Amino acid sequence: MSNTRIASTVAVLVLAAGLTGCGSEDGSGGGGDAQTGPSASPPVRAVQDAYRRTLAADTARMTVTSKVVADGRSLTAHGSGVAGLKDGTSRVTLTSQGTTVEQRVIDGVVYQKPSGKDRGAVPGGKTWMKIDLRRLAGKGATGRSSVTDPAEPVRYLQRVGTGNVTRLGTSTLDGTRTTHYRVSVPVSALTRGDAGRAQELRRQVGKSSLPLDLWLDGQGRLRQESVRLALHPLKQRTPGHENAQVTSTTVLRFADYGTDVHVTAPPARDTADVTDRLAASGTGDG
Repeated sequence: MSNTRIASTVAVLVLAAGLTGCGSEDGSGGGGDAQTGPSASPPVRAVQDAYRRTLAADTARMTVTSKVVADGRSLTAHGSGVAGLKDGTSRVTLTSQGTTVEQRVIDGVVYQKPSGKDRGAVPGGKTWMKIDLRRLAGKGATGRSSVTDPAEPVRYLQRVGTGNVTRLGTSTLDGTRTTHYRVSVPVSALTRGDAGRAQELRRQVGKSSLPLDLWLDGQGRLRQESVRLALHPLKQRTPGHENAQVTSTTVLRFADYGTDVHVTAPPARDTADVTDRLAASGTGDG
């Protein structure tokens, strides 16, 4: 698998803000269940309530770290920014392999500004690419989109069923005491209702559900979410590499709930609308 393909994989995983990752315990505290906050409730109730409690906080700062390993090569990406958890407004900067991409999401429109070696990817000498997600959906090209709102991983919690939650202990994250849970969610929860993409992902991971690790603070809000995926590339997408395995490890973390989130669209004169081009290519992955 080429470095370009690996880099593309990282972009999809990270800009989707949490579709992949691992249950890292780095920086965590000792074990033992907390007796207050969400851990005082049954595990299933605590996790299901986390969706409502997190969105009630309205805004947050976020960081994301993703590592992809394929064909003996590894690539790591780091991102940080702010997100409106209710309306999907966000501003995130992602850095990987010397390339930085700034992404803004406003009213369902995504703006991406690459730098470094990828700066020339923007048509017409512009500095920003514009992707209208509603138009893209109307053209049937959402299945492989690399852009979404950072609040989406929180919505996975809506799909947690009874009997699929385990309380593992406590950890301290950024000075905040949290309770660690492991939950099982259906693969379809990661694909925004796209049945075709869900089927494709099930084939790649070889299972219909995935383990998700969550850390909830004393107010029952999501502080960290992670999940590890081992993907087998599809034969029609990667001829000659269908027996390879791509392992992705990503951690999404929220902090500073209630922080100010002020995101504006870049000037129209600096943007190139690539929505139709992405739809025509059938990929949706800018």
